[in-house]
Amino acid sequence: MNIFVETHRDRTSAARLGLLTLGHGVVETPVFMPVGTAATVKGIFHRDVAAIGYNLILGNTYHLYLRPGEAVLDHFGGLHAFSSWQGNLLTDSGGFQVFSLPGLRKIEETGVAFQSHIDGNRHLFTPESVVETQRIIGSDIAMVLDVCTPPEITYKKAREAMELTHRWAQRALDHRDQLGERFTGKLFGIVQGNFYEDLRSESAAFFNEMAFDGIAIGGLSVGETKEEFSHYLAHTASRVTREKPRYVMGIGSPDYILEAVEQGIDMFDCVLATRMARNGSLFTRDGVITMKKAIHKFDRGPVEEGCPCLACTTYSRAYLHHLFKAGEMLAMRLAVMHNIYFYNTLMEKIRYSLEQGSFDTFYLENVEKLGQRI
Repeated sequence: MNIFVETHRDRTSAARLGLLTLGHGVVETPVFMPVGTAATVKGIFHRDVAAIGYNLILGNTYHLYLRPGEAVLDHFGGLHAFSSWQGNLLTDSGGFQVFSLPGLRKIEETGVAFQSHIDGNRHLFTPESVVETQRIIGSDIAMVLDVCTPPEITYKKAREAMELTHRWAQRALDHRDQLGERFTGKLFGIVQGNFYEDLRSESAAFFNEMAFDGIAIGGLSVGETKEEFSHYLAHTASRVTREKPRYVMGIGSPDYILEAVEQGIDMFDCVLATRMARNGSLFTRDGVITMKKAIHKFDRGPVEEGCPCLACTTYSRAYLHHLFKAGEMLAMRLAVMHNIYFYNTLMEKIRYSLEQGSFDTFYLENVEKLGQRI
C-alpha cells in the first residue's frame, strides 16, 4: 500500500504538497523532523515538541543501539513508550554515524564492524540486524543500512560503495519480508552514487524499482560545496520516482530546505536547529542572529517579532544575551524552543505558499536572507 499521496503540485517547479500516512498519524509534507538522537530532542520536552506542531521526529539507531540498548527498548515495548513520545518516529540506520568514525570501523560485504565511541567495544551492523534493531525501537519509518562516502573519492570506489549499498538494500527488504507482521513500520531505501551523475542516475533507477515505502537521497551535506550540493540534489531528485515520499537526509539550513522543496523533496532532518541554538545562534526570517554578540546587551526587543515561542513572548534579546554569557542552562532551553518553533513555522509557510500557488514568490523573497548570518 502506498503511504504517500501527492495533494498539490506547484505550477512553476517540482515542489509539491502531500500526506504521509504512518503508524502514529498523518503527516503533512513538506515536513522538517527535529532530531532526537538519543531519545530526546535536546533541551525540550516531547510534549512541547508536539504542542508546537510536530508529529514526526528522528531518532538514531547507532546511538540507541549502544545506549540504552536493545534489551531496555524491548523491555519497554519500544522507544515510544520508553520516551513518552506519542507521535511518529523515523530512525536512521546508523550508517552515517559509522561513516563518521573512520578509525573505528571496517566495511565488508557482511556489514560494518565498528568500535563503540562510548567504551571501545566491538559491534557489527548488518542490513538484517539494523532492520531488527529498528523493529525493536518501534520505528514508524526505518532506514536501510547504506555506505556513505565523502567527496572526492575515485569513481571506482564510489561505484563499489553504491553497489554494496544496493546489495544491502535487497537484504534489508528480504529480512523485512521474513519478519512479516512483526515489522510494523515502513522501510525506506537510500540513493547513493557520490558525486558522479551516472552513478546517481543508476542508483535512483535501482531504488525506483524496489519495494520500498519511500526513497531517501543520501550522500549530500557531507562536506561538498554549495554548488555541488545544488547540482547533485537537482540531478538526483529529477530521477527519483514521485510515487513515493522523497527524503533528503541531514539537510537543515533553511535556504537549503527551500531549494530542496523546489526540487520536489518532501522530508528533511538535521541537528542544526538544536545544535546552533545551544551555541547561541537563533534563526529568524531575516537570517541567523548570534545572541552572544554585545550588540544585544541593551536590546529590549524579542528575538523575532511575532514569534509565539516562550523566548520571544516573555524575554528580551538582552536577557537571552545575559543568559548565554552567564552560561545558564535556561539560555539553551529557550533558544532550542525558539529554533524548533522557527522551523515548524517555516514549513507551515512553505506549505501555505504551495497551497496558494505563490511558492515561486515565497522562494525568491526568502532563499537568500534565510541563509544570512547577522
